[in-house]
Amino acid sequence: MSVTLADIEAARRVIEGVVLRTPMLPAPKLSALTGAEVYVKYENLQVTNSFKDRGALVKLASLSEADRKRGVITMSAGNHAQAVAYHAARLGIPATIVMPVTTPFVKTAATRSHGAEVVLYGESVSEAQARCEEIQVQRGLLLVHPYDDRQIIAGQGTVALEMLEDKPDLDVLVFPIGGGGLIAGNAVAGRAKNPKIEIVGAEAALYPSVWNALRGDNRPLGGPTLAEGIAVKNVGKMTLPIIRDLVAEIILVGEAELERAVNAYLTLQKTMAEGAGAAGLAAMLTKPERFKGRKVGLVLCGGNIDPRVLASIMVRELEREDRIVSFRLTIPDQPGVLGNIATRIGGLGANILEVDHRRLFLDVPAKGAKLDVTLETRDAAHAEEIMAALAADGYAPLRLEAVAAME
Repeated sequence: MSVTLADIEAARRVIEGVVLRTPMLPAPKLSALTGAEVYVKYENLQVTNSFKDRGALVKLASLSEADRKRGVITMSAGNHAQAVAYHAARLGIPATIVMPVTTPFVKTAATRSHGAEVVLYGESVSEAQARCEEIQVQRGLLLVHPYDDRQIIAGQGTVALEMLEDKPDLDVLVFPIGGGGLIAGNAVAGRAKNPKIEIVGAEAALYPSVWNALRGDNRPLGGPTLAEGIAVKNVGKMTLPIIRDLVAEIILVGEAELERAVNAYLTLQKTMAEGAGAAGLAAMLTKPERFKGRKVGLVLCGGNIDPRVLASIMVRELEREDRIVSFRLTIPDQPGVLGNIATRIGGLGANILEVDHRRLFLDVPAKGAKLDVTLETRDAAHAEEIMAALAADGYAPLRLEAVAAME
């Protein structure tokens, strides 16, 4: 192995007293959701709100005085960028960060706030990497690679050391996979401490880089993903052999599962998770039978999510749960009808969120109209009760998703 348990234990001594030893707590509500016994390691509580503080500090602390004066450069979709910027500022090291133009504003703003020079370039981390390498050569800077680096991998591996100290009898550890630094370091640490423990990876279905590399597959890479922090096209040369040897399975997680996981952390655990940070839970939601009845350690590895995206996810989940529903009603175009419908809906215990009154549809009689109503309901059964009542009243309600399918 390019990284050993001794390397990870040495890394732990470097970060001790500087990087937070985050809590790992039982999560009964997530256990009920998944059918497993779930414990969560809250790395979103770090200063930069992700586990990346660990590897960044270990790498920067290892630099010679000459290298510190040269300055460092890296490419990142956000969390590694913030960690390098923060610890470089603490250590007096000039830092340049190349970030994709698609990086959420919350991450670019946080990186700049630590004093780093931010260069926005390309649509993906791989495109940002090309620009990063150009600047590195031009300015003679030292590259702090986000995952393909021995010190970085060792630093990330300190997470598993802490998890297994807090809960030695875990059966499975689940880690998100981007370039592989997090899962590689923790696979080394976890398997060294408990050779029987299973290490499972969660990779975004739109960016199955490690999946392809391990299986000789050729699944397409690319597309807008909620998990931009693990949207990596280039597999680490150092991380891949470790993953191949020590990781039991990789689960590809789709966007719907990522959204569900982010929402579950917020609504059930009352904590913030970005898409990549919630990927481990998304893997459990994707293959619940894989984890049922087992003691599972999850790492909530990052909480840097754009508030607007988070708000959208919450509304979308309410819609999936039928707690926000939209109907299209066919109504007579007469005075008082809207008031009657509003009274009827209120009497059924629902709250009207939005109304759109349409008179110009050609499939409606000249003296009729269409009424689109968005409601807040208790649950799916309540939504069905309201739909049945509106149908009995003669308004021929249709769910708007069904209308969209017909159109």
